[in-house]
Amino acid sequence: MSPFSQEMLCAVEELQNAGAEPISRETACQLLQASDAAHLPHLLAAAQSARARFKPAVITYSRKVFLPLTNLCRDYCGYCTFRRDPGQPGAHTMTPDEVMEVVRAGGRLGCTEALFSLGDKPERLFPEMRETLRRLGYKSTLHYLEAMCEKVLRESSLLPHPNPGLMSPEWLERLARVAPSIGLMLETTSTRLFAKGAAHDNAPDKDPAKRLRVIEEAGRRKIPFTTGILVGIGETIEERVDALLAIRGLHQKYGHIQEVIVQNFRAKPATPMSRWPEPDRNEMLRTLAVARLLMPAMNIQAPPNLSDPYYADLLDGGINDWGGVSPLTPDFINPEKPWPHLDQLRQRTEAKGFQLRQRLPVYPEFAAQASAHSDSLRQRLSHCRDGACPASGAASRVSTGKSESSMLGTSGEAA
Repeated sequence: MSPFSQEMLCAVEELQNAGAEPISRETACQLLQASDAAHLPHLLAAAQSARARFKPAVITYSRKVFLPLTNLCRDYCGYCTFRRDPGQPGAHTMTPDEVMEVVRAGGRLGCTEALFSLGDKPERLFPEMRETLRRLGYKSTLHYLEAMCEKVLRESSLLPHPNPGLMSPEWLERLARVAPSIGLMLETTSTRLFAKGAAHDNAPDKDPAKRLRVIEEAGRRKIPFTTGILVGIGETIEERVDALLAIRGLHQKYGHIQEVIVQNFRAKPATPMSRWPEPDRNEMLRTLAVARLLMPAMNIQAPPNLSDPYYADLLDGGINDWGGVSPLTPDFINPEKPWPHLDQLRQRTEAKGFQLRQRLPVYPEFAAQASAHSDSLRQRLSHCRDGACPASGAASRVSTGKSESSMLGTSGEAA
């Protein structure tokens, strides 16, 4: 064993006996760079010990419906198949009736999260989107999103969780009045990825400084926030660690980041990055474990559908949450990767020694922050307990997911 490897082994063994203090940047980089497979079990054991001190025995998830409010987008990321230009096959902006049809069906299946995903301010690039918004009666995509969040909050048992891209402080405040949590992926702190042919070439809204500014403004306003990193899009090990540290730093300052997503890149046909190498199982486990050791007292999640068939192994990396999983709608960002069935998710989680527990889109420890932003949220959240809200009515009827999916023309295999 080389001296470097021996040094890493000793460092990891010491971490297993340490308290809840996070590791340093230098140690995080060394742990990610270590390629000796013999060290991985020690690193994973340290991460599992850290999770056990934070939230032992239970792994959570949010039962959701995925609402692609519009897939028109002014950014052209090198890995994305979600976005469309007007006139492209599949280009679509949902109507209010379409939104509520999915929301009501999700309520019958015990879903409590209405996840809104959409392109970033497409009306600024496309006159067709401006015309669509005019017909719907809204000035901008954010105005339309706000109205749909308010409608879901008022007319259903679900809670909205919007992912609208870059926002001003004013829009953060407006959305926080109609949604208990908001999301924006940092993805990376690397500006190198704006280079020609890189992941964020021709994607100006992926500017790390702008995204960090949004996350910080949310923190100033005590808005429960979801963010995270995208692993394997061309970032260096140091840049990956720096992104995690940037997230940790904002949470230490403001206390508002309710969860950190560690998501693996998946190559997709007909994209500029279709032949880009994907992170393998060991790289994901190392990254998850280092994230846990950098953030021992923060919620960390990894999407199970992007690591099938070995997704249960992600629990070895110290995560405590699976994120949103739908018994009804596909993952429209990664449509080739169906969600695991909830029964299977429970079985695989329990096989690893954990209890699977449903939660709301806002974590319990952040509900008070969310409630402070509006009377309607305070009233709704005061009646929500143990991952369910009033009138959900079907919190345990997982078996009906296939027939409901068929009724709406979505993939039952995505449950």
